[in-house]
Amino acid sequence: MMLKPWSLATATLVAVLMTWLTPATAAPDPKRPNVVVVVVDDLRWDELGCTGHPFARTPNIDRIAAEGATFRNAFATTPLCSPSRASILTGLYPHKNGIVDNTARDAQSHRLVTFPRRLHDAGYETAFVGKWHMGNDNSRRPGFDYWACLKGQGTSYDPEIDIDGQTSQLKGYVTDLLNAQAQKFLAHAGSASKPFVLFMAQKGLHPETAQAADGTLSDPNASQFIPAERHKTLYATDPVPRRPNVNDTLEGKPALKREVPGVPPLSVATGTSDETVRDRQRMLASIDEGVGQILKTLESTGQLDKTILVVMSDHGYFYGEHGLSVERRLAYEEAIRIPLLVRYPPLVKAGLKVDQTILTIDLAPTLLELGGLAPPVEIHGTSFVPLLRGENVRLHDAFLIEHTSDKVFPRMANLGYQAVRDPRWKYIRYRELSHADELYDLEADPYELTNRISDPAAQATLKQLKTKLDTILQETR
Repeated sequence: MMLKPWSLATATLVAVLMTWLTPATAAPDPKRPNVVVVVVDDLRWDELGCTGHPFARTPNIDRIAAEGATFRNAFATTPLCSPSRASILTGLYPHKNGIVDNTARDAQSHRLVTFPRRLHDAGYETAFVGKWHMGNDNSRRPGFDYWACLKGQGTSYDPEIDIDGQTSQLKGYVTDLLNAQAQKFLAHAGSASKPFVLFMAQKGLHPETAQAADGTLSDPNASQFIPAERHKTLYATDPVPRRPNVNDTLEGKPALKREVPGVPPLSVATGTSDETVRDRQRMLASIDEGVGQILKTLESTGQLDKTILVVMSDHGYFYGEHGLSVERRLAYEEAIRIPLLVRYPPLVKAGLKVDQTILTIDLAPTLLELGGLAPPVEIHGTSFVPLLRGENVRLHDAFLIEHTSDKVFPRMANLGYQAVRDPRWKYIRYRELSHADELYDLEADPYELTNRISDPAAQATLKQLKTKLDTILQETR
């Protein structure tokens, strides 16, 4: 409705008066919780003691599970670092937030409206520590008061870090250095009057990789997972667990059976070695120590039970399943399933187990709600606060998984896809390959060994899934 001229003038005067009478930032609400999010790079859902790993010792992360909630069906909507991190921070699918791959999307990542940025504007003190990894530019992004960011992927030892605008090459093991930066912020924030947010993105469990001049990496097994010196002999005699689909013949998977020049065909021989898996678990040991330091600092400052503490991953990883090694881009369960643990005693009952589907895009609206903000209408995720309360509600009847092709791994070139997963079925539509689509009945075939795409008995289900996929894409444009 158009305002009359005198009404417009009155409204303007009222706005000016309100500006004079309202402080620039609202006074801190003591009821608003602090937020600490720890994102572990590439961590599978089954690699923690609390999620059933047979030898991994993760006592501090396990404490989060024992004193909080374990989400047993949490998923990444894109199994790749940069786009998944953008989805965690924004609550948007990659095709909407613009971070669709691991290329240098520096400028776009400066424009992201993240949940820490929204909470910062609502009076929170905010910090980012770790691997931003949406481009190589590690300068401060909007909405963060404290900033300690690795350049690009970072290095396992002596990394280059931008700390509040000053670039330094710190000496030591990267996880230890990042843990120290987190402690620096928490020690300060624990005695401040504002609620705070710490978003900590660890470099581990990511390997050191040697890329060719064109950015490709033809030999994934050349990647090295480098633990701290003190952890190099952990688990030396422990047998590495293997899932049955390491023996997949790849029948029904034309996308994986295609010939790629200069790259050996996938088989059991192209899988991940036991020692490589152990090195990843050894890297996890220092990350678990950092979680223990966070718990200790929050306890010592009286902030532990006032803090929502989240431990999660950006996506999973393959340990030789379907012949895949040092990889995660595909839509199979090993790559899309993630651990998600949440501790917050005022709301979450200790030892809570949640079986409903939760997505990376759900974290932002959840933390915004707990921080006293209404999620923006354009957000794709759904707050899972009701599940933290123990309510039995379904947030998603199906969800989108998407990947945009890149050329870092030659085998993954031209393997862009859009997929949809519901509690029972998964349909994968390859965008650049014809006659390569896949359909799995996860209830009968949890290891995704039998492609049902041409099965007459599955055609009605396939039609429904295609419709659901198109609907999600349409609704999230």
